[in-house]
Amino acid sequence: MSYEMLLSPMKIGTMTVKNRTVMTAAEFSLGQTEKLMDYYEERAIGGVGMITPGICRVNDMGAASTFTQLSMSHDYHIAPMHEFAERIHRHGAKLCIQLHHPGRQGYSSSTNSLPMLIPIVKRFPKVLDTLFKCTPFLLGMEEKGIIWSVQAPSKCELANHGAMRVHAMSRREVKNLINDYIAAAERCKKAGVDAVELHGGHGYMIQQFLSPNTNKRTDEYGGSFENRIRFVAEIIDGIRDRCGKDYPLIVRLTADEMYDRIGFPGKGYDLEMGKHIAMRLEELGVDAINVTSACYDAYNYWLEPTSFEPGWRKYLAKEIKSVVNIPVIAANVIRTPEQAERQLQEGYQDFVASARTFICDPHWVKKAAEGRENEIRRCIGCLNCIRSFMTGAKVGKQGECALNMSVGREKAYFNQPRDGESRRITVIGAGPAGLTAAQTLARRGFDVTVYEKAEKPGGQVISASSCHLKDKLYWCIEDLMTNSKKDGAKIELRTEKSALEIADEKPFAVVVATGGAPLRPKSIPGIDGENVCLATDIINGEKKIENKRVVVVGSGITGLEVTEFLNDTGCEVTVIEMASEIAPGAWFQLVDDELERIKPFGTKFMVSTKLTGIEDGRVLTEDAKTGAKSSIPADAVVLSLGVRPVNGLLGELKELGVNAVTVGDASASGTIADACHSAFDAAMNIK
Repeated sequence: MSYEMLLSPMKIGTMTVKNRTVMTAAEFSLGQTEKLMDYYEERAIGGVGMITPGICRVNDMGAASTFTQLSMSHDYHIAPMHEFAERIHRHGAKLCIQLHHPGRQGYSSSTNSLPMLIPIVKRFPKVLDTLFKCTPFLLGMEEKGIIWSVQAPSKCELANHGAMRVHAMSRREVKNLINDYIAAAERCKKAGVDAVELHGGHGYMIQQFLSPNTNKRTDEYGGSFENRIRFVAEIIDGIRDRCGKDYPLIVRLTADEMYDRIGFPGKGYDLEMGKHIAMRLEELGVDAINVTSACYDAYNYWLEPTSFEPGWRKYLAKEIKSVVNIPVIAANVIRTPEQAERQLQEGYQDFVASARTFICDPHWVKKAAEGRENEIRRCIGCLNCIRSFMTGAKVGKQGECALNMSVGREKAYFNQPRDGESRRITVIGAGPAGLTAAQTLARRGFDVTVYEKAEKPGGQVISASSCHLKDKLYWCIEDLMTNSKKDGAKIELRTEKSALEIADEKPFAVVVATGGAPLRPKSIPGIDGENVCLATDIINGEKKIENKRVVVVGSGITGLEVTEFLNDTGCEVTVIEMASEIAPGAWFQLVDDELERIKPFGTKFMVSTKLTGIEDGRVLTEDAKTGAKSSIPADAVVLSLGVRPVNGLLGELKELGVNAVTVGDASASGTIADACHSAFDAAMNIK
């Protein structure tokens, strides 16, 4: 495919972007460092037309969201930003900086401490190490309402994931913040940045002024539409005055707050109001609109899990495009060049945008241009990027991609020495861990052979991708197979090897990636009864239960997924969980996504409930807190109690004197991200 439109240039104001691809902002806690420049430069090398790094704060008092984000709050940021811009420009890409203030969706413990610490940090940089260690304590105090609050247009309800207390801004604070945006934009221009983008989406400060849900002001910045848009209008006017009318200016706009999607129709503003805002922004002189949706209250409708189909919200971009004459940029879960080209050809948008697509594969555009689409590593929507960033930011760690091991270490990764010297490596198992190990070792120059006893590669990903709306998870296996082979690994399916056979081949090392098996605790009376089966039996289609009373034991993601299957076959389902919450340890977006589909069926959830026995027609339980015993009627019981490692081969190999290591679930049960990262680390440590 030629990708005629995707690879064609287009203007945004006076700026010509070499193709129609935009990497949108996604904060990853890479800091204002060499590491950050390496990360984005690799995306420029990979062919992205315009790069927008993670959120950039406009002041240090209330606009900070993490300790490591970009900043244009002072003139001393101009020189390093200039160096950053030069590195992006070397490869023909444009650099756009997104100016941002979190408003009610910030953590004040990340912001109000910064002004006090900046003079100290500048003089004693190592104090940041101590600050990172203190962060969990500060966040804990904030979550208890003991310390601080964040700025917002007015007193409003709290965001689902953000500050505990909100401070309504005074008129003077509003004016000062407007000036901060303008000054930051001027610094960007002085630094050689090609364009600036005002973040008016995802429920952050500018959107908070635009939305009647969060803007309850009674002065000239609240009330009517013209008053609510005044905040961003004065920022735009100021930037035009200070930077000139020819300096490219973009607004990232939530076109629809999507409260109706989460059961609150009429709350906030909808697409019709979004179109009205877009038209007004064009009148104000904006050069392009970057269309997005929702806010933190409707998190999954702007940062989607894998269940959302690529392009599901392209209609938003088309509706905005129908009422403006300036270019429309939009992230519509773009995953393949074919999809991108199709949406451009069909007139949905002028630029295709994504953060996660280019996080997962920095060379996505280059591969498309060179006809190597099959080598693209597709984002599977597992959300490990946001989970790792949000949990890591509290302790000074960067985010990571589940599938791309180069994130944050691009220079080292893409300049890996080929030190394998064609020494033989055997990998047992072609799940995500085994294939990641195989590709990593093949890239290092080892002679790698993967043996997989099943007919189909993938291990537990086969079951996971068989669940409702989860088929895209299998992309990771398809792409790992393609790229492992490209890098030189040999993969033999339907081949099982004993420890003795492996030892006879005299490998330099063996990677045991034999995965895990579902837990079935023998200590529970009745666990082997005919009315009991495993969640994977249902998911893989080996067993079907229809129109029965079913107890699902375990509310992890697999437990919730099998509940969907049972709901669809007319079963009355009760889910019991020994912990005090549903899906303990699982990322909240994945849980929310599952519950949204499960709850309409009337599924009953019982937490702090321990399974003690299974009998004909009922299960016996015990309250995990009080010890009180009870029973639940049940025609069938489905177990979803996690996975135990299957790694007996390791001991057998070691007895034969073979250098062997376990990876993935064969080492410890975890996610696709855990499997891939453990395999990469192990493969890099084989010397």
